[in-house]
This record gives sequence, structure tokens and C-alpha cells, in this order.
Amino acid sequence: MRIASVDGRLKLLIGAGVVDVEKASAAKFGADPQVIFDRWDEFRAWARTVREATEPFDPQIAGLVTPAPRQVFAIGLNYREHAEESGQAVPDAPIVFTKYMSSLTGSVTDVELPAEGTVDWEAELVAVIGRNARNVPAEEGWDYVAGLTVGQDLSERTLQMRGGSAQWSLAKSLPGFSPLGATLVTPDELPDRDDLKIGCEIDGSVVQSSTTALMIYPVPDLVAYLSSLLPLYPGDLIFTGTPPGVGAGRTPQRFLKVGEHLRSWVEHLGTLDQRFIAANPS
Repeated sequence: MRIASVDGRLKLLIGAGVVDVEKASAAKFGADPQVIFDRWDEFRAWARTVREATEPFDPQIAGLVTPAPRQVFAIGLNYREHAEESGQAVPDAPIVFTKYMSSLTGSVTDVELPAEGTVDWEAELVAVIGRNARNVPAEEGWDYVAGLTVGQDLSERTLQMRGGSAQWSLAKSLPGFSPLGATLVTPDELPDRDDLKIGCEIDGSVVQSSTTALMIYPVPDLVAYLSSLLPLYPGDLIFTGTPPGVGAGRTPQRFLKVGEHLRSWVEHLGTLDQRFIAANPS
């Protein structure tokens, strides 16, 4: 199953088209895409009965499928080669920080570059929680995932290290710094949910290319770890970390510039397109 949001209304994808969920279900389910995660199992059962699309779908105008998550988690250094290029030890437990909701945007956006001029790219797989989760065993972790999408964890590196201590949450949550894919895909739709090609390119030049199979802590482990510490709620997001190839890990370092186009992808889940513009001085 695949879902999307268009003009703030929940849509179910059928082939190349969509169905408006509220209309097709005779208001059994509402139009708000965020609310559907609280009734995820019931919604999935209904969705299996829908056979034909009633509207065309343009992913370029789709909005956030998760516009108001209660919690947004992100995982640092979750690929061995990324830890190495960052000059960090491979973590012996997931490194967790949060991203602020105000940074969430859709898949096709313009992003203002702040004055520091050291904004980096981090293509990521993003998991969306579909059930209340507490103390979930890793072997059951996938059962609590509603779906997956592609994300970017844009990072202002100067701000990230300001003050002598890591400012990860702040530096990775500036306006537009957390774009998400146009569609959410349930894991059963994927040939191998644990092995998806992931990467991004700048102006057509590939800068990251890897697979989610190389995560140190895969999705079920992250669900287990986080839920052992606090409750996870339907609709929560987990940015699962980025593979190697970021700008800060290069020699010389390379950061995003005004006018550049960043295209990110996760296999079978879709793409993101961000263009970078100068900050408005006002």
C-alpha cells in the first residue's frame, strides 16, 4: 500500500492514480493524513478493498504524509563508513537526537542557505511508526512500522559544533532542513525491506550511493531500542541515519551552494528535489 497527501487530504495510491480516502470511505476515515496512523490496521484492511483510482496523481505537488508527528527521532553515525569519514568511533549503541517539526517539508522545495555557508547533505531512509510501541523485541520491530519514505537530514555543520558541544538537533532543524518523500510505502510492498539502495546527487553528480543493508542498527533494532526507553506513538518518525559521502567528510570539504540542485532517493520509495537559494536578508 502507498499513501500520499495532496492539498492536505489523504490519498490512497492505486497504480498511477489516487483515491480520496474520505470520499471513497464515505467518511469512515477522515481527510487528515496524520490521524490515519492511529487507525492504521483498520485503514489497511479497508484499503485492500479499493480497486480503482479516481483521480490523477502528481507527486510534484504532494505534501507531507506526516504533517504533525508527535515525535521525530534521528539516528547519527548509523553506517560504519560514515562514522569513519566523520572521524568518530563506531557507536556501541544508537546515537539519538531529535529534529524539530518546523523543519519538515514536502519532497520538492526551495531551501534557504544560512549565512554560515556550511550546509551538508545526508540522504536517509525514514520509518513511520504505525502502532503504540513500548518495549518491543527487535524481532517484532517491523510489525510496528506503518511505512517507509525517503528523507534528507540537511545539516549546518558550523552551527552543529558551535559552543564546544554538539548542537545536532538545532543544526539539523532549520527551516526546510527535513524534506520527506511524496509517498509512504508499506514494507510488504518492497522486494527486500532491509536492503534498499540509497543516495543523492548534486547537479547530476552522485555524492552518496549505498544500501540500507549496511546500517549498523537496522529499522527493527531502532524500534526496539527507542521503545525500550520511551513510548513510540503512531505517526512518529525515525530518520535512520546516512551512508558515507557527506561533504564534511571530503578533502577538501564541500558544502551546498546557492543555485545547486540536490536530488535524493531510496529505491522503490521515491525521490526528493531541493534547490538552494540565498537567505532573505529581512
